[in-house]
Amino acid sequence: MTTIYDVARRSGVSPATVSRVLSGRRNVDPELSKKVRAAVAELGYRPNGVARNLRRASTNLWAVVISDIENPFFTSLVRGLEDVAQTAGYSVVLCNSDEDPDKEAAYVSAVLTEQMAGVVISPSGSADGVQQLHDAGVPMVVIDRHLDGIEVDTVLVDNEHGAAEAVKHLLDGGYRRIGCITGPRRVSTALDRLAGYRTALRTAGVRFDKDLVRHADFREAGGYSAMESLLELAEPPEALFVANNLMTVGALECLTARGLRAPDDIAVVGFDDIPWADLVVPPLSTVAQPTYELGRTAGQLLKDRIGTPGRPASMVTLRTELHVRGTSSPRRSQSTA
Repeated sequence: MTTIYDVARRSGVSPATVSRVLSGRRNVDPELSKKVRAAVAELGYRPNGVARNLRRASTNLWAVVISDIENPFFTSLVRGLEDVAQTAGYSVVLCNSDEDPDKEAAYVSAVLTEQMAGVVISPSGSADGVQQLHDAGVPMVVIDRHLDGIEVDTVLVDNEHGAAEAVKHLLDGGYRRIGCITGPRRVSTALDRLAGYRTALRTAGVRFDKDLVRHADFREAGGYSAMESLLELAEPPEALFVANNLMTVGALECLTARGLRAPDDIAVVGFDDIPWADLVVPPLSTVAQPTYELGRTAGQLLKDRIGTPGRPASMVTLRTELHVRGTSSPRRSQSTA
């Protein structure tokens, strides 16, 4: 096995110089650094990560704990985070909690055991894991969902405002009986988007009807079941706001199975853009989140937190954007089509 001493002999420098080059120190002569890196490549040397971690008391890994790996929302988010991590010299380990507090707890335990350098986490709803990381002094950023009572760097989007814009769009289109499919009651994003739905109704002078609201699981099957339940009402909704992308897919699948079509039978606006939203017929109206920017911002905050651990916690809220497409056409345009 190639050692740091073999690299030192091949490059004609001391082992200490090799160590400084490999750790990214800048106080090394560029020519010597070039020789060291050439020797590393030639010999195929790989640093001993275990020994390095013992010396540093942490790895060069960031854990990103997301709530649903199947949700496209997280794909662009993780890419934004990874781009910052790579530039800063860190690698990203992806952990899927599957909205399961027990799985989240297992990943939190792994973060502590492996002495990872930092964590970006989308909590499953419970604050236990975040509190444990906070108490252990692990640099951390919470994304997508907010937790009360814990001072931690957080990156969110304006969920309530985005939902209100979507429902206002439907109201402006002449719809009054508007259903809402939102997520679990324990999750802040579900509650914030429901609050935006209610705000838009109140502003327009439309009475809130709890019978038009369904709490589902942020999954495709949950959206399907919630849509079925709404369609079984004596007076089904004439328009629908769905609080995430996968539930929107499920709701649309249910409509198709029932022989119904948006917007002819029910207008639809979803929350979270979907890569194929403008390819389906008719194209899907959505509230788009700045997912890449959310991940990039979280990465920058985590890097700053590692560099300056004592600074006050930051709260960053990013704006959403309503993308109006065919599934939410106004009632008047349908009648003249």
